[in-house]
Amino acid sequence: MYEHIVTFKFNENITQEKEQALLQQLKAFKGEIPGIVELTAGLNMTEEIENIHGYTLALRITFENKQALDHYLPHPVHQEFVSSLIGIIENVIVIDYEI
Repeated sequence: MYEHIVTFKFNENITQEKEQALLQQLKAFKGEIPGIVELTAGLNMTEEIENIHGYTLALRITFENKQALDHYLPHPVHQEFVSSLIGIIENVIVIDYEI
């Protein structure tokens, strides 16, 4: 299995409504993208948000194998999500590893 962890840092153009919409998009991945064993996503609840450099949204996906991870990246549902980040994203951290 493979773990895929992503944290998102948004610029000043993000609204709370847009952040919630992005969160719902991420949570829908499990039912729409094959090969996902487990998925969690959420908004950062750390009170010292400025002290963690503004990363406010996180995603963790467990894929059944490397092939599922490889097919996830170009999947249309994932690409639609990536397109929705245009104009609001400042930085993204992505970590993939075998478990």
